[in-house]
Amino acid sequence: MKPIFIRQAVLADLDVLVSLFDAYRQFYGRPSDVIAAREFLLDRFQHGESVLFLAFQADTPVGFTQLYPSFSSVSLARTFILNDLYVTPEGRRQGIATQLLAAAVDYAHSVNAIRLSLSTEITNETAQALYLSAGWKQEEQFLVYHLTL
Repeated sequence: MKPIFIRQAVLADLDVLVSLFDAYRQFYGRPSDVIAAREFLLDRFQHGESVLFLAFQADTPVGFTQLYPSFSSVSLARTFILNDLYVTPEGRRQGIATQLLAAAVDYAHSVNAIRLSLSTEITNETAQALYLSAGWKQEEQFLVYHLTL
């Protein structure tokens, strides 16, 4: 097995990220749109609206995760939403997603965040098993509502 390396992404990684992000969106049934993916990610970088981590196996990009900053008014503290986690089909079942989750947790600790939150499809049992094995707990105290605009 080739060594896996995780690091925080920078603007110079945009081309690598676009490819992974477009594949991630296709995984969730969206059509490929590398131009829109590039614009979306570039906006996040330019406005400091997300933190991304890239996974490499040797020199090959094999995954990413994206955190969106948020805050808890009640706790007076920083939180993050782990919005995206993707590993290429070739990189799956090698612990890459676990390492990306760990990088997100380490980063959140480093900036004194009190919580990471995520959501996943009810049918994505593979992801649910990963999160539970990494110590995440399913929300039992609050209901979540969305308003589509």
